[in-house]
Amino acid sequence: MFKGVYGHGMYNLETMNTYQEIPGFDEQFPELNQFVCRLVDEYNVGKIYSWNDLEPRVNAFFTPKRMEQMESCIPGWQKMSSYNDGVTLVHVMCVFLGLFMLPEYTSLLPYQQNLMKWAVLFHDLEKVVEKGKRDPKHGFRSAVTAAQKLPTLGFSTTPEYNDLIGTWSEFTYSAVTMPESALEPIQDNGKLGEILSGIDHLFGKDSPAACIVKTILLHMSINVVSEWPQAAPLSPAEIAEYVNSDLHPLLRSMMLADNEGWVMFYPEDRVKQREETLKTFTRCKLCIYKLS
Repeated sequence: MFKGVYGHGMYNLETMNTYQEIPGFDEQFPELNQFVCRLVDEYNVGKIYSWNDLEPRVNAFFTPKRMEQMESCIPGWQKMSSYNDGVTLVHVMCVFLGLFMLPEYTSLLPYQQNLMKWAVLFHDLEKVVEKGKRDPKHGFRSAVTAAQKLPTLGFSTTPEYNDLIGTWSEFTYSAVTMPESALEPIQDNGKLGEILSGIDHLFGKDSPAACIVKTILLHMSINVVSEWPQAAPLSPAEIAEYVNSDLHPLLRSMMLADNEGWVMFYPEDRVKQREETLKTFTRCKLCIYKLS
């Protein structure tokens, strides 16, 4: 359980019997945070109605100089932004926009809101956009990149980190399988137990960085929208095993916001997907507490 204050506060991680400092997203990316807040304001007063309203604002904000600044902090940002004329970049900004307006996000504790911003920043970093394909493995790949880069941004690690990060990254990155019925390789959920255990060894169980990396890792692993089923969804038993009460509200906010990133400007789809996602996470919560 975390105890502390927002930003660069010290949090008692009882499972680690130590203290960790959580870097504040707003402090490290103040211009990006302010940009998203402006998008929220413009959306609320009716100035952003569609993708055609949002996209030029995103393109104007991410000047070549700002893209270089992002790349220096988050290697891979420019590559992610280059696919399909920046569709993923606009999507990620729309996810931030949706996140900031979610009641499930605004009701989180401040330190959880901070973790969510970090998770959204990295969640699609390794997504490869190809026409007609969804890239169902990018959750695992983006989690690897987050695990490698969060320490450079000020997140604490365990003494084991340097010895383990290479082998864990390779293991997680290669955790793919090809079922007979699949059209392309998908994430190998049979290796999730070892991957998640590895995250705990890298950062400490339920630590800030561990929660961020796990949220990214699993954001493609739960069926929440009937029209867009995941390629490798977890079973109820796997959800109960891998998603605890600390991770549940973060994953719920992540997947609600991810939906917003695609359907914010389609009111009927937006309402339907939100309802489906909330029902899914209500069932997930029941599974979690039944197991505990």
